[in-house]
Amino acid sequence: MRTTGPPDRRTTRALPLRRLVLRHRRLIAALLLCAAAGVGVEALLQDSNGTTPVMAAAMDVPVGTVLTKDHLVTRQLPPEVLPATAFVAVEPLLGQRVAAPLRKGDVLTDTALLGAGLLAGTPPGTVAVPLRPADESTVQLLAPGQLVDVVLTTGNGYDVAADTTVLASGLPVLWKSVAGAEQAWPGADPQAGLVVVAAPPEDAAALAGSASSGKVYLVLTGGG
Repeated sequence: MRTTGPPDRRTTRALPLRRLVLRHRRLIAALLLCAAAGVGVEALLQDSNGTTPVMAAAMDVPVGTVLTKDHLVTRQLPPEVLPATAFVAVEPLLGQRVAAPLRKGDVLTDTALLGAGLLAGTPPGTVAVPLRPADESTVQLLAPGQLVDVVLTTGNGYDVAADTTVLASGLPVLWKSVAGAEQAWPGADPQAGLVVVAAPPEDAAALAGSASSGKVYLVLTGGG
């Protein structure tokens, strides 16, 4: 008669683990599915090199251009250098107008477009004020970021003595019109120079009414 020896120690140790797995098999399966889904989502956002697709300029793009698919291309960037407001899809950009010139390869962010992004980084309460300089040729000398002093001249210099007042100093240019291009600012006349500056709220009223008070001139300045 064959006698049965003592149970294998490895089998004895494995039994509680098997029971635990069987008892919680549904929970374990759900956790595995969640892990697989997370890996799948990450794979959609990042390629095999760990980069993220973002929208960039496919060519040099002038200020005021209405964006189409031809202006855009996808670039792959590591997440650690990705701008926080970079566009990752083409659809939100179509039909938008650029607020500053773009170089080929520049990543598109909210600050590149006309809209709320123009005032990104400015002090709270800053407003965008459109101005029409009396000397339209001045507009061609400006670029977004250039600082200007806004000067108002009243009187005609003949019957009425001319009076000159500095309405505001060191205002950054946000946007300017481009001759011959379809304009992006509401009411902009393609034949007339238009400049949009960022101004503190206490200067906004005087600047907004300056055109009806006299002639507006912009003086380029380095600030400080």
